[in-house]
Amino acid sequence: MNSTNERESFSERLQQALKNAHYSPDSPTRLAREFNIRFEGRPITVHAARKWLVGEAIPTQEKLRMIAQWLGVPADWLRFGGSENAAANGDGTDGSTRFESADVKLIADLQRLDEHHKQLAREFIRMLVRMNHQQQK
Repeated sequence: MNSTNERESFSERLQQALKNAHYSPDSPTRLAREFNIRFEGRPITVHAARKWLVGEAIPTQEKLRMIAQWLGVPADWLRFGGSENAAANGDGTDGSTRFESADVKLIADLQRLDEHHKQLAREFIRMLVRMNHQQQK
């Protein structure tokens, strides 16, 4: 993938993550403001935020990690759009699983829960995975 395509693909994922987190993907001013509230380093300009949104630039790794944390998406997915390391998730798949936009929204929603409800959601998902695995045998 060439650098132009990489920037455009990043822009699409950023816009989707913003939508899923209930932020407008059409406002570089709001993106810059929300980013600068959370980032402890040097603030970004509205111009830099616009470049991210229109696919002219990709943020540094440090900034990208903060954006991913803020929007509740995996940093690797935001940057590359590839799959998560399934082994790290303990699901036993081959690592080729890709995040669809609904999956990204689900992760963002999960991260907005308090710890008690996060734990309940994790246990429920584990139970569903076990049941699905048993049905496939």
